[in-house]
Amino acid sequence: LLATSPGTSAMRRHAPRLLASLVATGLLASCASTVPADTAREPAPAISEAREAIANLAPASGSLVSGSLRLLPMGGGVHVTGEIGGLTPGGTHAFHIHETGDCSAADASSAGGHFNPRNRAHGRAGQGAHHAGDADNLMADARGVARVDRHFAFVALGGGGATDVVGRAVVVHAGVDDYLSQPAGNAGARVACGVIRATR
Repeated sequence: LLATSPGTSAMRRHAPRLLASLVATGLLASCASTVPADTAREPAPAISEAREAIANLAPASGSLVSGSLRLLPMGGGVHVTGEIGGLTPGGTHAFHIHETGDCSAADASSAGGHFNPRNRAHGRAGQGAHHAGDADNLMADARGVARVDRHFAFVALGGGGATDVVGRAVVVHAGVDDYLSQPAGNAGARVACGVIRATR
């Protein structure tokens, strides 16, 4: 039938081009499916079910550091504001969300490591790979008070999912987060800790 069908000669002329096109398309599809995970886009913004939460920080490791923080869902993540006092005057202090909402240990070690639901390396928020609980260092004024204004992207406030920060802990460290050392930025002792609790 092919030998006598109309247009057979035209099909034969174009067959090499069609075959080459199909092969190229197949190769491109194969390449697209093997893109390394590190180059994948960031996940969709987390959906928060709570409208507000607080974290009251109490001293740890023999310090006098304490403070009060307010957390609100904002911009596909959670925004944290408030004040922390008793810090080194003019000092710089690491500030993170930690995995476990337990500040009962004297050194706050009960709060576990940094909140890291995506299993990333420690780093600087907004600049490549980092923990979901990583944030920029806090700067204390001459009175030892730091005004907190930090955003945690791709985390949720409430809902109970993997990215939910309610029931986890906020921790302030004695030293500076260098944003490089693993797994916690070589930030030193934990000088304050508070559990995140939804209020509405």
